[in-house]
Amino acid sequence: MYRVIMLVVGYLLGSIQSAIIYSKYIKGTDIRKQGSGNAGSTNVIRIYGKKAGISVFICDILKAVIAVVIAKVIYVDHQIIAALYAAIGAIIGHSYPLYFGFKGGKGVAVTVGAIYIIDFRIGIISTIVFYISLKLTKIVSLSSMLLTSSVPICLYIFYRDRSFTTEAVILGCVIAVITIFRHHSNIRRIINGTEAKVGNNK
Repeated sequence: MYRVIMLVVGYLLGSIQSAIIYSKYIKGTDIRKQGSGNAGSTNVIRIYGKKAGISVFICDILKAVIAVVIAKVIYVDHQIIAALYAAIGAIIGHSYPLYFGFKGGKGVAVTVGAIYIIDFRIGIISTIVFYISLKLTKIVSLSSMLLTSSVPICLYIFYRDRSFTTEAVILGCVIAVITIFRHHSNIRRIINGTEAKVGNNK
């Protein structure tokens, strides 16, 4: 039952879409109809500037942090699994927000926030993977997918002797698959060589 509860709690918190709230109620526009059409901090930076993007990024992280903290505080005996379900709920809520027509962002900031609270070590490693990839490829989307793909591997490494290892790794894979699925258009552009790079037009 705690799995369902935390999935729902995470989803409801994740559905609080700061990028959409900022664009609609402060700027009077809809971020989903501008730039890349993604309701996330990268597109907010592109359209409204760095300060707005950083604010949205922080808000996205915070809602994931709150969801995971609730899971870890309430379900002390099932902290990692409860936290992973809360994280998945928050990522799904961010991607398909209940309050905004089920059209949201790609959930990378939410994922980062959740990972750090689930296990700080995994957060550090996944961040290192992101920055190494970004340094080598200059492609944010690819680096984001590699970041989340490192999660199930890290979960196995750090919890391989626990009774919940298999479930934890599966949930980590779910997180990675959600991110990859949400980046399907980016994957097409990467294959075609048209994906934007940091500091370049392509």
